[in-house]
Amino acid sequence: MTGIYDAAGRATLDPSSGVPLYMQVERSLFARIESGEWGPGAQIPPEDVIAASYGVSRITIRQAIARLVDRGLLARERGRGTFVRDTKLTAGARGVTSFTQELTGRNVKAGALILAHEVKTAGEAGLADELQIDASAQVLQLRRLRTGDGRPVGLQTSTLPLGRFPGLDLIDFTDRSLYGVLREGYGLVPIEAIETMSVTNLARADAETLGVRQGAAAFQIERITLDARGRFEHVHSIMRGDRYQIRVVLREP
Repeated sequence: MTGIYDAAGRATLDPSSGVPLYMQVERSLFARIESGEWGPGAQIPPEDVIAASYGVSRITIRQAIARLVDRGLLARERGRGTFVRDTKLTAGARGVTSFTQELTGRNVKAGALILAHEVKTAGEAGLADELQIDASAQVLQLRRLRTGDGRPVGLQTSTLPLGRFPGLDLIDFTDRSLYGVLREGYGLVPIEAIETMSVTNLARADAETLGVRQGAAAFQIERITLDARGRFEHVHSIMRGDRYQIRVVLREP
């Protein structure tokens, strides 16, 4: 039985197997990603180069890549090419967790670089209604670059009422979990969060901070978090579309 060999001389495809060639290519590309040949964030070769290496048509390669995109393993960026996603940064079903807890659960080291640490009034922050506090009440607004294993993942701006957390503005949150501080220092236990998610294109300043091109796709997430006493936090997040993915499993009740 004659197979098809890739550029390295490896037998990868068998036209007589009954399995469509695009599915065999998909399996082979998946194995190459899993082996680390193309690591997270790496750009894979163009379709015509991959097609030539496998000895199949570009249509076959396009089908295989589309299936890997649908599985969340690859991401296409218009005008740039196709890149390997960091599948460890896929947010699935979860409780009311922090970014640090979410990444730690995926064996990724979470980090944070402080970009802004300001005390404002809730009115100045434009969040009096969202936090259900008086416009003159003071809030801490903490803007951080969030990283996973040292690589930029997103930008988060957390706003919390200082009336509930006196002294919170004096704490250095570099590489510290905000929720960890709230739990250990203030006995806070979050019980519910309301999140609104949308897709946006990065403005130049945010794109530069995140290390991607202006206009790149990103997730925009607005979150209100509550404990037993009510709303205690508003978070605005911008997460890199090529490094962060949201997967939701739907089931019949």
